[in-house]
Amino acid sequence: MRRGVLVAAGVLMCFACRRGAKEVVVYTSVDQPFSEPIFKEFEKRSGMKVLAVYDTEETKSTGVVNRLIAEARQPQADVFLSGDPVRPFLLIKRGLVQPYPSPAAASVPAHFRAPDGTWTGSAARARILLVNKQKVSAAEMPKSVRDLAAPRWKGQTALANPLFGTTTMHVAALFGAWGEDKGRAFLDDLKTNQARIASSNGEVKRLVTAGEVAFGLCDTDDAAEALHDGAPVEVVYPDQEGVGTLVMPTAVVLMKGPHPDAGRSLVDWLVSAEVDKRMAELAAHMPLRADIQVPGVRSASSFRAMQVDYARLGEEMERIQPWLRQWVGL
Repeated sequence: MRRGVLVAAGVLMCFACRRGAKEVVVYTSVDQPFSEPIFKEFEKRSGMKVLAVYDTEETKSTGVVNRLIAEARQPQADVFLSGDPVRPFLLIKRGLVQPYPSPAAASVPAHFRAPDGTWTGSAARARILLVNKQKVSAAEMPKSVRDLAAPRWKGQTALANPLFGTTTMHVAALFGAWGEDKGRAFLDDLKTNQARIASSNGEVKRLVTAGEVAFGLCDTDDAAEALHDGAPVEVVYPDQEGVGTLVMPTAVVLMKGPHPDAGRSLVDWLVSAEVDKRMAELAAHMPLRADIQVPGVRSASSFRAMQVDYARLGEEMERIQPWLRQWVGL
């Protein structure tokens, strides 16, 4: 993924004094090259100014969520656009979210939005294995995330730091699907197998495309960038004969911010069918609406998806965080 820019704290502190009736603040962990054009189009259509705070690549989602929690007594953000559907539950749990079932989301499948409007899904990504075809033959192609720990590939696999971003969510989903003991054993096996722990999913993509590792675990948008650049890679949707591939819709949340009307207007735009399609075109995200077709973008219905409860995943992420910190060595 491309790197976003986390706005300096001093600038953020000035939001309240600079904002007017035609401004709206959005915090986002969706990559800036993809989310910024969406915000610019909203500005053009609505006449409102969007003040956007972007997370960094290394702390994807975690940074802005921690800031939203820290600002609970003096909210600055009107909307949170999350790159995954789990971290919003950390905000919902703390009472920081204003439920809003947007009429623009009526055609979003029910399992990708909350009945009470606390979060609404938009275009999705999936967790995949990115494989360097010059290092892995067709006969040796990995089929499961468990292959990251296979002795055959010792020192030749990579994943992002599980304390951050979509990797945390994926680990929590695996713990839920496999059970605590098997989940911990898998991560310990990764260490034994000398898997590379990268700073981000974007770094995993670089390691794979450069041939420094044979394959790695990252997101579909990272894979789309590698394919667009002509890298000798293949995308594997893992565990099709097992628990399935994890699908992660983008989540739109109305915060209890200073300007709720402006926030609702931005939410309406972000959950619209037009943005669902644009994110597929801009970032190779999978549209949630079945009637949206974008050439070259695989539909979530074309492979076996992992069955997950996103709310429970949020709780699982919090529960395993202390153990993950020990695993990483913090």
